[in-house]
Formats: sequence, structure tokens, C-alpha cells
Amino acid sequence: MTKLIPLLLLLGWTAAVWLFSAWRLKRELDRTSTPLDHPRLRPTLRRLAETLGLPEIRVRVHEVPVINGLAAPDGRVFLTRGFLDRLDRDEVTEAELASVMAHELGHVVHGHTRRRLLDFAGQNAIRSVLGGMLSRVVPGVGGWLAGLAASAFAARLSRQDEFEADAFAAALMIRAGYGTGPQKSLLAKLETLAGAARGTPAWLMSHPPVPQRIAAIERFEAGQQG
Repeated sequence: MTKLIPLLLLLGWTAAVWLFSAWRLKRELDRTSTPLDHPRLRPTLRRLAETLGLPEIRVRVHEVPVINGLAAPDGRVFLTRGFLDRLDRDEVTEAELASVMAHELGHVVHGHTRRRLLDFAGQNAIRSVLGGMLSRVVPGVGGWLAGLAASAFAARLSRQDEFEADAFAAALMIRAGYGTGPQKSLLAKLETLAGAARGTPAWLMSHPPVPQRIAAIERFEAGQQG
């Protein structure tokens, strides 16, 4: 039993970090978001809801200028003000934003956001435990190596999540009559709209490269047609 105490403490600490992170994120999103009520997106939301057999889909606007979508651990979906500004300037279309909302709904359905918070807590645990072990073997760089290993593991999981959410969005967009064209066209625009990350190794990026995502969507669509 004594040997299990460190493991139990680690599990308890991980759970506490997860709960605190979820609470803090919810509080921050409540503070910085408003209900989405954009006249150009009302028909889009109705169309997605009808396709899913839901009375409505509630989306909130995260009042920040960056371009992003977000699925919260409590199941809420968010678009940023930056995305809506681009819609108002006709730089993106309603159908393209439908694909963003469908993608974030995919994260909700697959439980990705809740798991990511758990992964975050687990990463801290990995860094602490592995860092202590490696520091004995390679003093001075053990902590850095542990952090690199934890980040690489998390990035791999995150990339898998993105492919799953893309597949869900593609299925929903096809069923709703949009097809995957808006989803692929928005992905092609994102690097220009949001600015591509520079100098980050591909295996550490949280999102897969855009060409890989588009190729995966096309393979999914071909499978549906076959």
C-alpha cells in the first residue's frame, strides 16, 4: 500500500489540476463571450440544427480579435469576433463558418476538449516525474527533454483530434447540403487570414498541416461516395 501512495497522490493532483483548469476556462469564457446572433448566420445555424435533428444549436462569440473556433469542456461552441469581422468584410462566407461550427461540434461529440484538459494535467505530471528521472541521468537538460517528450505526445493527440473533428464536419456539411467545398476553401484561407506559424517542427504542431487536412477530407468524401 505504501508503494501506491506516490501514484495515488499523482492521480489526485492530476484530477485537481483538471477540475481547476475546467473551472477557470469556463469562468474566462463566460466573461469574454456573448450569444451569437448574427443575421447572416441564423439560417446557417437552423440548417445545421435541422440536419442534426436538434431544436437549435447555441453558439457564443468569444470577443477576441483572433480567428479561431473553440469547443469548451462543457459542450459549448464558440466563434471568435475575428471570424465574424471577416464575415462582415466578405473575406469568409456563411458556409465556411458553418464548417468551423461543424468542426467544433465534432470536438464536442468526440469529447476532445475534456480529454485535452486531462492531457494538460497529465503533461505536467509527466514533466515532473520524467524530468526528475532524466535529470539524474543527464543533469542540466533532463527537464528540457521531459518537457519536449510531453509536448510531442500532446501534439500527436491533438493532431488526431483535428482529423476526427474534420471528418465529423465533412459528414455534417455533406448531410446539410453544403458539401465539403466550404470546409476545404476555408482551410486554404486560414494561413493567410490568421498567419501561419513559422519555425515550428511539424511533429510539434497542434494542428496538422493544411494540405494533409484537405487530403484527409477528400479521402473521407471519396469513401462516402464509394
